Amino acid sequence: GNIKRTERIKQTGSAQGTRRTMSLPVRRRAPLLLAAAAAAASVASAFVVSPPAASLFGIRTASSPSTPATPPLFMSSYDMSDYSSSSSDYESDEPAEEKTEFGGPLDEDDAESDVKLHGPVPLSKNAGNRFVALIFDKALDRNGRDWEEMFENRTSLTHDHVFHCRKANLYNETFNYQSMVDVLYSYQVLSSCASRPIGHLLVMESTDLSQVKSFVSSDPVVQNLNCDPEDIPLYRWRHIKDHTLRIDDGRYGGPNVLIQFDRSAEELGGMDLRSRVEQSKLEYLIKSKRVIAAGPLHLPTAFKSDPSSVPVGDLVFFNAKDREEAVSFAENDPAAEAGLYDNMRVHKYNSLDVTGKFVSRNTFDDGSGWYNSNLRMKDEMEDVGYPVDDEQTPWLNW
Repeated sequence: GNIKRTERIKQTGSAQGTRRTMSLPVRRRAPLLLAAAAAAASVASAFVVSPPAASLFGIRTASSPSTPATPPLFMSSYDMSDYSSSSSDYESDEPAEEKTEFGGPLDEDDAESDVKLHGPVPLSKNAGNRFVALIFDKALDRNGRDWEEMFENRTSLTHDHVFHCRKANLYNETFNYQSMVDVLYSYQVLSSCASRPIGHLLVMESTDLSQVKSFVSSDPVVQNLNCDPEDIPLYRWRHIKDHTLRIDDGRYGGPNVLIQFDRSAEELGGMDLRSRVEQSKLEYLIKSKRVIAAGPLHLPTAFKSDPSSVPVGDLVFFNAKDREEAVSFAENDPAAEAGLYDNMRVHKYNSLDVTGKFVSRNTFDDGSGWYNSNLRMKDEMEDVGYPVDDEQTPWLNW
């Protein structure tokens, strides 16, 4: 018979269409029937699994006459199975063990302890005025000793020097409250070959200049030099407290210190060269991305607001891979290129733990070795009464 199809024809000027049927000749029907049959065959073949022609994974197939054909078994990654590592056919009657958020066992003290909230770190009573003392053995020694003897004396007095700094730092409302100096840093300045200490830098905070001078003069290393305390270079340090100039020491190289002193006003011809290069120097330090701390050195007046506390140099702590890179960093300083400085010094340095808060015990040391000498000092100070625990002196956070 004929194939009928329906068409909807939109009549002009009418909102509804009219249905009509059309008859196709039989001779035009054959190609349509063949196409429909081919499509049906292709859809059916999609559900037919053809037997493999060869053995796969040791399974005999239809080509092997001894056994019937067996299709290989494949495990799909989409089989939606739950392969939980905690699933088990065995169920214990014992209650489940409570654990911490990190998966470890929960102690009874941890389960019953309350959450302790810590507020902002309080400032020390001595905060607000920062000073720097530059102690170089060769320049201050009055005993006529050579470098080997000075090196031996400094090494033997390092323990006493650290103890001297910690006694000033460790105080609270009930013990050693009369201490008027905070020792922020004590850096051992190394020789150009970085093989031996030749001095140290003391960075301190105090509200009283006379207390700073008294602390420096009573340093065991300074006393061994037998020098006049007034000969020790002492300055106010206006530390630039910007986050871009607070790179961790030792990152991208080793820590170095750059000490720069200005030329005299007569040599500069009365020109205020420091003010002219101040902005370019600051940009240079920031863009270098290597500065640990930096700031100008001022004359050590009793009060910070004293107009006579004029800048006389700069102090920069920075990272460098080697001495050549450190010297290049100093020479490319815009202030140095402009001729501001009379002299510059670059040294590597080591940091000494002047707070006692970064002491760890060496489990392989029985207590008599040099490694645990730092820890023994902490125990000795605790026996005397010094507040050595972190919570007792929260302002010591450097």
